[in-house]
Amino acid sequence: MKMPTVALVGRPNVGKSTIFNKIVGKKISIIEDTPGVTRDRIYSKVTYNDYKFHLIDTGGIDLGLEDFNKEIIAQASLAIDEADVIVFILDGKEELNRNDFAIRDMLRKSGKRIIVAVNKIDNEKRKNDIYNYYELGFDNIIPVSGEHGLGISDLLDEVTKDFNKYTVDEEDNRIKFCVIGRPNVGKSSLVNAVLGEEKVIVSNVAGTTRDAIDTPFTYDKEEYTIIDTAGIRKSGKIYENIEKYSVLRAMKAIERSNVCVIVINAEEGIIEHDKHIASYALESGKPMVLVVNKWDTVKDDTIAEYTKLMRAEFQFLSYVPIVFLSAKTKKRIHTLMPEIKKVYDNSRKEIKTSVLNNVIRDAVILHEPPSYKGKRLKIYFVSQQGIEPPKFTFSVNSKNLVHFSYERYLENKIRESFDLEGTPIEFEFKNRREDT
Repeated sequence: MKMPTVALVGRPNVGKSTIFNKIVGKKISIIEDTPGVTRDRIYSKVTYNDYKFHLIDTGGIDLGLEDFNKEIIAQASLAIDEADVIVFILDGKEELNRNDFAIRDMLRKSGKRIIVAVNKIDNEKRKNDIYNYYELGFDNIIPVSGEHGLGISDLLDEVTKDFNKYTVDEEDNRIKFCVIGRPNVGKSSLVNAVLGEEKVIVSNVAGTTRDAIDTPFTYDKEEYTIIDTAGIRKSGKIYENIEKYSVLRAMKAIERSNVCVIVINAEEGIIEHDKHIASYALESGKPMVLVVNKWDTVKDDTIAEYTKLMRAEFQFLSYVPIVFLSAKTKKRIHTLMPEIKKVYDNSRKEIKTSVLNNVIRDAVILHEPPSYKGKRLKIYFVSQQGIEPPKFTFSVNSKNLVHFSYERYLENKIRESFDLEGTPIEFEFKNRREDT
């Protein structure tokens, strides 16, 4: 089941980022008093009661700053296009201004469900002033204070009232993998090459695929679904020039996938946005395969040299396999599916507790944990608590003594001992007394 999307929209400095962070529960958006600080849309997945949805924070729309605002309007427009529900945020300390009315007109045209949240309402007098905002013509107005957390649950109740409760579709046993990456790296061509037929529109214009497309197929007697994520809904220069939308597409597809295939354009090389997209797959705990597409266009580098470059750029994905291919010429296309199957199987791997404890015991003997203020970490017992990705729980004397470098050392030892190529692994450290 696809998760709904909620967008926060409003002019600068009304507190969108504060509300975003309060809903998400961690500080993601940049918050400063300077209007217009949040330039890029920020995305996060939210769980509220039995509901899950994607939340988008947008840059503030200010019609007085035309040059600065062009891209922000385009990004806000994309967020509005993607959203099922829009939360229009107003500043409860200020009167309505022409920006608010301009945004209202923009939102009315969208035809989406609009909820108005009047922020900074933290006392009774301000609560009485809320009726001034009905002038905008919206019925659904909720007073909130992002800073103090007041009214946020009322807002979320209203946001989620028409959502279906989130359930995982257990009937579909196909292995689902998404093809993600920034525009014009050849995602649709790769989908066509895997499927062996022209099912997806391909052109040289970035963003020609209109929407995410799911296509079931069979490979080596197993059922798969490939999810292409190239799409945007609107054409036009202003949309094609913005790559940020691809992150939201990627996030939605990642959520529904068992494996993420991250596509890099060999011709253009690696850019920061490629890493940004890959980091979402990592945060979601999904196994990954890195694909260097358009390999036929690279004349000078060997696979070994380019692998070295990829490893340097994607240090946080050192365990992820890299496939070099050309979707256009189908050169080396046969190398992709075996890697997808392998990383999927690795993400579901279950390791025998006795064997796991032997590996960790040997690792500790080989390299003792460092001492901190005269105390040293002791690991009593390790067990695997889950799969997709594999999750390991360590029973220890004090989890505060776990240094990130020692945690990385233990991860490396587990990876050396068991084939977990392509899948992230998760550690949890618990004080022994917590287990009793």
